[in-house]
Amino acid sequence: MSGNETSSTYGAFLKKAGRIVNSGQSRTLILTGNIQDLYPTGKDGVTDYLPLIPFLCENWQVGGRILLIYELNGPIRFVRPEHREIVKNAWLAWRSGFDANSLAIRKMLKSGAERAKIDALERSFDDVMTQAVGNPTVALELLRQLCLCSRTMTGVAPPMTENLIIIVEAADMIVPDGEITRLSDADRHRVSICQDWFSDPGFMESDDTVILVAESRSLVHHRIARLPQVLEVSIDSPDLAARLSFIEWFDKKQPEHRKLKIEGGTPALAGYTAGLSLHALYQLLKGAVHEDTPITSADVIEKVEDYIKSQLGDDIVEFKKPTHTFNDVVGFSGLKRFLENDVIPRFKAGPSEALPGAAVCGPVGGGKTFIFEAVATELDMIVLVLKNLRSQWFGQTDVILERLRRVLDALNRVLIFVDEADTQFGGVGQESHSTERRLTGKIQSMMSDTSLRGRVFWLLMTARIQNLSPDIRRPGRVGDLIIPILDPEGEDCNAFIAWTFKSVLETDLTEDLTAKLEKALGPCSAATFSSLASELKARVSIKGSKLSEDEILAVIREILPPSIGEARRYQTLQALVNCTRRSLLPEEFRENPDRELWLMEIAGMERKGIR
Repeated sequence: MSGNETSSTYGAFLKKAGRIVNSGQSRTLILTGNIQDLYPTGKDGVTDYLPLIPFLCENWQVGGRILLIYELNGPIRFVRPEHREIVKNAWLAWRSGFDANSLAIRKMLKSGAERAKIDALERSFDDVMTQAVGNPTVALELLRQLCLCSRTMTGVAPPMTENLIIIVEAADMIVPDGEITRLSDADRHRVSICQDWFSDPGFMESDDTVILVAESRSLVHHRIARLPQVLEVSIDSPDLAARLSFIEWFDKKQPEHRKLKIEGGTPALAGYTAGLSLHALYQLLKGAVHEDTPITSADVIEKVEDYIKSQLGDDIVEFKKPTHTFNDVVGFSGLKRFLENDVIPRFKAGPSEALPGAAVCGPVGGGKTFIFEAVATELDMIVLVLKNLRSQWFGQTDVILERLRRVLDALNRVLIFVDEADTQFGGVGQESHSTERRLTGKIQSMMSDTSLRGRVFWLLMTARIQNLSPDIRRPGRVGDLIIPILDPEGEDCNAFIAWTFKSVLETDLTEDLTAKLEKALGPCSAATFSSLASELKARVSIKGSKLSEDEILAVIREILPPSIGEARRYQTLQALVNCTRRSLLPEEFRENPDRELWLMEIAGMERKGIR
């Protein structure tokens, strides 16, 4: 099995499939991944782009092979019409028991019992081919029998000298995954047919091949997909070279007055479109030609967002475009210096020096998300916010993760936000649900994958860092950097007081007044200051003028903080215990972090039921 030379992305999967089949490693392959795209091929020396099945047929029409295509709502198709007669004659020889030579003689007979038997078998073949249309159970059984036919001896030789390549489209709909007891009788029957077919030692030793096409191996019934003799070949999303080649091909086809107008040139456009399939890129280019407008980076980013959301779902991923910078972040002076001097340079570094990501912890309302959105602005990266990775549908979580992986492989540089990460990921122990274990395990694998290092950065935000799996918190994943976001103290607290009161106070904010307000407020989080600032601005708007010192103190006394102090203290202690940088600890603990004391206090709070 060989094929025409094609571009890097698609040549890779063709070569891999060819090696597996030609070496006899497997007789059953599952083609997964980017199966709904366009694929480059050559016709009379002119490059063209085809859907997957025509692309495979173009590349796999080689001597000694008969290609059959089966799709759910269509007939069993032979790529070359003359192959139908070859298969039909082999079927007749197999079913009649005659060898090929005697069968040819008997077919020339005008009458007689033997000719009547052959005529009946011919009608039987035509009938079963017709019955297979729209009936996948009949189709699979017929295809299985054709493989038996191709290798069964009739006389001194098998009835067919050619080998079969059978391509089954939409395998996930024909043999869908699910609990076997919950499948319909027809679905169970098809699972049984495929299991017997692909496990048959005779088929495994033959030279016939079955290609199942499905977006994900997880969508094909596990009794088939997990057979050791069934191998997977994944089709990657188009790389930079494939996208550049496609853009050049498209532009070459346009008349001179309709050529593409591209902001920054063709190579820049190929870079911007990382993450798009060629189908999606084709839509973008067609729209630009029709409108006769230049393609800008903003157009491309919008298209990439729409495409990735369509792949993963709006409820799975969200694009963020934060615009605020460190100048908009009040307080946190030490943290901002650390981020500017240590974190951002590591995120911009090459693969060998780059951080895989960071965990950001601390009590609720500390400002974790706001601060790290400013980091995203400084990095000028695409920001993906992962939300509901776990699906209620059987096997769908695995599909979501496979789609996410394909997106990450295609994008150049991306920052992944996982808010409330402790609820998104669970553990990997036996007490965890199997879906939770697979989800956490695959995310951990992506975090430590060296092929993603320097391109994909993970920011896990949580107030409950202790609930993250220890495997996620280890060095080499986000354990390289665990950053606590603590409530402001000292000069940082004064900065928050100035930001909160300066614009609403009718007098100047003196040092004495700052101290008085700090005492009246007590320990406060960033969220508390933000809420108080909003309240004071509303009072100014109602009154029509700024507030006096007494009026502001009255507002502070009026507000009762929610009764979450102990829970926030517990979250603060967990952040301190898990912090991986001395310089991020409160000043009094930097020289001698007293983790034993913190752990004792945590244990005491847990005995009281605080978690």
